[in-house]
Amino acid sequence: MTPGLVDSHCHLDFPEFEGKLGEIREEMKANGVTHALCISVELAGFPKVLALAEAHDNFFASVGVHPDHEAEAVDPRRLVELARHPRVVAIGETGLDYHRLSGDLEWQRERFRSHIRAARECRKPLVIHTRDAAEDTLRIMREEGASEVGGVMHCFTETQEVAQGALALGFHISFSGIVTFKNAGKLKEVAKAVPLDRLLVETDSPYLAPVPHRGKTNRPALVRHVAEEVARLRGVPFESLAEATTENFFRLFGSRST
Repeated sequence: MTPGLVDSHCHLDFPEFEGKLGEIREEMKANGVTHALCISVELAGFPKVLALAEAHDNFFASVGVHPDHEAEAVDPRRLVELARHPRVVAIGETGLDYHRLSGDLEWQRERFRSHIRAARECRKPLVIHTRDAAEDTLRIMREEGASEVGGVMHCFTETQEVAQGALALGFHISFSGIVTFKNAGKLKEVAKAVPLDRLLVETDSPYLAPVPHRGKTNRPALVRHVAEEVARLRGVPFESLAEATTENFFRLFGSRST
């Protein structure tokens, strides 16, 4: 029997999936995708993310504010309170993004620190987003003791050096559909080098659909294409890659349901 896959990062609360959840879940089942982690990007939308995890025992939730959400202040105590819910398995997504925003981004760095402090308080792992900000991201992770709880560098697109920095802090590396793109040669090399027990796969749905669906709305079922490509790159059977990434997910997030 083929091991099931987990989509470790998706946004099923987004408008693209309105009224399509039954279809999404059937497609997951048909493709051997047994579980998904639904990721929070703002506290105002958190109840909808949590509702998905409450309604379906193979969905989990995170709580946090994406670094692009400039207006939203975050009190670590509030994050800790929301993370007490048993269906919340992670803090995030959080991190730094210098790609879309410019100017004085100290507010973004402080909010990242707040998320790490909350994660340490509630003892739940972090889901970290970093874009054009790897040096500061790793520096703040070190300064705030992110290694105490660990977590995942989601949708990884950075260098092998950055991967090594995150791995040294006890973090996992998650690959999205980008690893299937023809122009992602350097990322493919990183996917070959990350230790098997630190690998995760994800879709980041509705974004970044993998080849051969590039340009379309991404869906959790398509995480299979990500896993197949990573297995191909590493020269291992798909079944071995699926088993390892699924075990990694449950070891990291500490929750398993049917």
